[in-house]
Amino acid sequence: MPPRFFGAVLFFLGLDKLTLVNMYYTKDTILFFNGKFQKAMEAGIDLYSQSLHYGFGVFEGLRSYQTQHGVKIFKAQEHFDRLKEGCKIMGMALPYNTEELIQSAYQVLQKNHLTDAYIRPLAFAGPNMELTIPKEVHLVIFAWKWGKYHGENLLKLGISSFQRPNSGGLHTDAKISGQYVNSILATSEARSRGYDEALMLDMNGDIASAPGANIFMEKEGVLFTPQKGYILPGITRKTVISICKELDIPVVEKSIKPEELESADSAFLCGTATDIAGIESINAKGFKKNWNQSLGSTIQEAYRCQVLEKSFSYVII
Repeated sequence: MPPRFFGAVLFFLGLDKLTLVNMYYTKDTILFFNGKFQKAMEAGIDLYSQSLHYGFGVFEGLRSYQTQHGVKIFKAQEHFDRLKEGCKIMGMALPYNTEELIQSAYQVLQKNHLTDAYIRPLAFAGPNMELTIPKEVHLVIFAWKWGKYHGENLLKLGISSFQRPNSGGLHTDAKISGQYVNSILATSEARSRGYDEALMLDMNGDIASAPGANIFMEKEGVLFTPQKGYILPGITRKTVISICKELDIPVVEKSIKPEELESADSAFLCGTATDIAGIESINAKGFKKNWNQSLGSTIQEAYRCQVLEKSFSYVII
């Protein structure tokens, strides 16, 4: 038997087992692990896993909703296609097709009696201390009840001293586990400074994104968002752009300087975990428009209708 990870973490941290597991799972939680369904308490990984030591892994984040047509995972095809593409980019052989992954995710929801939930598939490596692509790849799919990542309140953002990773050095268009150390540092710094979240710049000093969400700003009836190249072009970002087309809201993808935000009417973040989150201020400077009168508020309502499979034809600009 390989060394087990979860027990080791509890030992080193000196935590009571139930104190830790109650954050995301209980003794009855079921997950999908390497083609089988098993209890989370019985799962473990090899302590020599390359993913544990070097962060070599690929993950996704999906949400399910109780819609008027039953429990539905929003954009399941797009998310699992991106997971497979990320694994391909990293040279990880994932032995499942997209439909198999989707059905496994639905079974995890069903077995855990979940409706509105967050779903986390993770492809991770077996034991390998060399700096080479692993031959052994594992897959786990978790799910747990989790509200909006930033809650319901408007957010106070601070411009971070940590830059968004350079696309010339990393695969910034995939959700690679180790790259999120950068996001942890940026968010932790922002909160230590009294902000809710960080706003990261790219290597050119242009606006990139929040650590785990894309950003849009409104000015004179037009939405602007950073262009591809230094951002993860999120699935929620793509959904927002699609909603804007249906509502005849102009969207421009371009390089955005930090000072341009000073003259913006409003701004918001978007992402699967974040949903649509309005921004109150950036570096303690507020916006001209009241959130409830902004384009972001309109899109927030339209997005909610879409994930719940309701018509948003009544949303008027």
